[in-house]
Amino acid sequence: MPFSEINSKMIEATVRPGQRLFSQRGAMLAYKGEVSFTPNLQGGQGGVMSMIGRRVANEDTPLMTVEGSGTVLFGHGGHHVQIINLTGDTLYVEADRLLAFEGTLQQGTMFMGSQGGVMGMVRGQISGQGLFTTTLKGHGSVAVMAHGGVFEVPVTPQRPVHVDPQAYVAHHGDVRNKLSTALGWRDMVGRGSGEAFQLELSGNGVVYVQASEEKL
Repeated sequence: MPFSEINSKMIEATVRPGQRLFSQRGAMLAYKGEVSFTPNLQGGQGGVMSMIGRRVANEDTPLMTVEGSGTVLFGHGGHHVQIINLTGDTLYVEADRLLAFEGTLQQGTMFMGSQGGVMGMVRGQISGQGLFTTTLKGHGSVAVMAHGGVFEVPVTPQRPVHVDPQAYVAHHGDVRNKLSTALGWRDMVGRGSGEAFQLELSGNGVVYVQASEEKL
């Protein structure tokens, strides 16, 4: 495993010859060994189409390609860091929450409407998050950022999970999402998102929820 937790706000990544990591620009805190950091112009492992998708999604978060031999300490803005290990499935996460991920993972962009119809689009408008979200697929580790810590909530066919859209961090597994309203449209005027809107996740997987509704 290339990522290990140092504390709740910092991880250590092992960089090996012939393997690449990608990190958010400005996330490197310190490193040991012969390690290089190069601005990535193609949106990570997803290539040009991933870069275009990120620009359309207004998620043009700069990435750095990390290569060489050594160890790197990553952290950003004092945010809580959560390590997620993927074993062939797909992680859905907002681009600005990505701290670092392995180059073995295929990066892409998904239109939220495709997972929630019109309500998926409404979720993006109401929560202030993009209508697109970043996907990472394959086998490897991902480090994501959140405010105030992260809680892992299992999603099962018998028990859907309802999450405040602004507390949502990421999810993976065979999970579908849709936006539901807890109040009538008249009651929601002036209330923003909060408890007026709920992101319902159903299926079989895991959703990661942060302890604060504050955006990164």
